[in-house]
Amino acid sequence: MTGQHVLVVGAIGRLQMDELETRYTLHRLDQAGDPETLLSEVGDRIRVVLTSNGVGFPEDLLARLPNLELVSSQGVGTDGLCVDACRVRGVAVANTPDVLNDDVADMAMMLVLATVRRLVAGDRWVRDGRWEREGMMPLNRCIHGKVLGIAGLGRIGKAIARRAEAFGLEIAYFGRRQQPDVHYRWCDSLEGLARDSDILLLALPGGDATRGVVDEAVLNALGPDGYLINIGRGSVVDEACLVDFLEQGKLAGAGLDVFAHEPRVPEALKAMEQVVLQPHCASGTVETRDAMAQLVADNIVAHFEGRPLLSPV
Repeated sequence: MTGQHVLVVGAIGRLQMDELETRYTLHRLDQAGDPETLLSEVGDRIRVVLTSNGVGFPEDLLARLPNLELVSSQGVGTDGLCVDACRVRGVAVANTPDVLNDDVADMAMMLVLATVRRLVAGDRWVRDGRWEREGMMPLNRCIHGKVLGIAGLGRIGKAIARRAEAFGLEIAYFGRRQQPDVHYRWCDSLEGLARDSDILLLALPGGDATRGVVDEAVLNALGPDGYLINIGRGSVVDEACLVDFLEQGKLAGAGLDVFAHEPRVPEALKAMEQVVLQPHCASGTVETRDAMAQLVADNIVAHFEGRPLLSPV
């Protein structure tokens, strides 16, 4: 126990939690039977908050911590964190970019292949005995030579593009501005990218700026032969509209790792054979989650030792 107090809003890996517990005084809001009492007792002593983007850090909690200096969050996203309010208060925010790029990019390509080549439907065809009873399943589509439109060509988007090129996909992208250091074709609107793509892959961050940007116009532009893949945030898609398009055959299929109201997923999506679903686990490997947790802990240690943060937002 030390005089350096950390509020645990969301825990990280066991090894990293043990490391932090030997160095600092941890107050477990995540385990508190009476959170209000805990905050009343220790709120003014808290210098660092440990959380994740999924668990979040809301502005009303920030207001309860008058001496807060740092929010160290596991995850690349920041839409669950009150970053702007923290900046106004002079509170630093750190997250865990880069260490998850490869796993998320692998998941993206897995969803592309599984959706377009109907991997899950083929697995079910064998397990249900239909191959033996009915013969070969209907033909699916190839991905070689198709256009993969990536919405959000950041670190993860670029990692996806490199993998996609190896599969013979042509890459186009949409972002706020054209990037001079890439050779991929830039589209100046999301609707334009959808119109030019066979497969539209979303690697966009969440938040108000991107909420519902994949709407009826974008899905219409993608069209009945198009596929939608989302490894970004569920909030960027008008989910009800997506369900409607899939049910009416206005899209060929979708591969989704994220949803609007996780962990709740529309029953209609679960019932569709042309849809591949994952439980928001693109970065969910032992190796990557350990690296993310270690970066969270390392940022906290760096802060208390007066060193620059390793990955400030």
